[in-house]
Amino acid sequence: MSEDQLKELIPFLHDKNPQVRQIALSNLLGQTPKGSPHRDIFLSGLPAGGLQRAQDSDVVRDLKLLCRDQLATAHDAFRALVNLSDNSLLVGSLSEPSFFGFLVSYILNFQSTLADLASMLLSNLTVSAATCSALLSLNVSMLPDPKSPIMYFPVQSRCGTCPAPVPYPPGEPQDVLALPLLVDAFVQGAVAAETEDVDKRLRRGDLHFLSSVFANLSITTPGRMFFMTPRPADPTKSDGNHEYPLSKLLVFTEHKDTIRRGGVASTIKNCAFYVQAHHALLSPDSTRVTIPPSTLEALGLDILPYVLLPLAGPEEFDLEDQELLPPALQFLPPTKKREPDPVLRLTHVETLLLLSTTRWGRDHLRNNGVYEVIRALHENEEVDEVSEHVERLVNLLKRDEGPDTAQGGQIPALESSARINEVDDDDEDNRIEEI
Repeated sequence: MSEDQLKELIPFLHDKNPQVRQIALSNLLGQTPKGSPHRDIFLSGLPAGGLQRAQDSDVVRDLKLLCRDQLATAHDAFRALVNLSDNSLLVGSLSEPSFFGFLVSYILNFQSTLADLASMLLSNLTVSAATCSALLSLNVSMLPDPKSPIMYFPVQSRCGTCPAPVPYPPGEPQDVLALPLLVDAFVQGAVAAETEDVDKRLRRGDLHFLSSVFANLSITTPGRMFFMTPRPADPTKSDGNHEYPLSKLLVFTEHKDTIRRGGVASTIKNCAFYVQAHHALLSPDSTRVTIPPSTLEALGLDILPYVLLPLAGPEEFDLEDQELLPPALQFLPPTKKREPDPVLRLTHVETLLLLSTTRWGRDHLRNNGVYEVIRALHENEEVDEVSEHVERLVNLLKRDEGPDTAQGGQIPALESSARINEVDDDDEDNRIEEI
């Protein structure tokens, strides 16, 4: 189709006939990926940034509304927005309160058929620091629903692919901070993914892409502090046991899905940039600790086993070395395999480097078998960049310590990692590719 013919389809996106809307969108969808010859028809009319207020073009407004349509149409609408969201001009439009509240509420609803596509879109949007800030402060309206497996109904999620419960929950809606609910939904998604029968799953989506959202958030200082500030274990209640939100993510460093474990690995590394959190990050989960500036106590995170296990292979160690290791790494089976993705192996090594920036951190790593694990890793590593970072870590752990090294500063080897973690609205490497 020519550009003029495609433009003639745009008014049909809000036609009263659902079949007409679906046919028009299916013909336009092919022009949404980056590099498509007529992609500009979706972007024309958008303000070029600066101090101008974010505005919708007619076609973007229609796509946002079509995300609430019936299954086939909503599926294509979400796909189109995922493809288009690599353009920074759209970030403001897709982050405006009405649509942003719907998007997050839709992900939170356990019945949402397209929650994974919605999570992909949220992942792309949180590449922007402004969207991260909006998500950190976002409250969603929810009704307590004892009959629901998640015990609540997100009011703004109601749409064609996510009907309201019957009977409708009584009572008045409550505003609840969205991000703790997203963390719990992410955990529930992993459980759902293990159930083959979709009708018996706790959630329709596995929500793996929320790990990328958490990684993007943790690049920012407020985002890091969210994961390292104790909160009620049940996000729908203001009382009860408090725990660090990061503790709910740690178990996924060995998950079978690369997206999930990769996002979690990056979140852990980003949190390790905060030196004042190192005691809590490495303390056992039987000890109550605080992370300044918060004065609330919660159980230690004990992240070391979760960082080391992906780096460990089937090697056998001497009994003396074996006893140094955290219990989870002792006597691993001969079938144990290392993390296959070199980027993720590098991420975990960088986390260990960050934890080595203080004398206390280095001593803790030495006393818990880190050198033994990374020595075996180095002997089997085939990627030069990973090997180079392992060698830097070895040099730090095997160095002679003195009074002048009681508190080490930022490791020069990590300066490049810090630059990688700066938020860049135009950084397309962090965005999801065409789908």
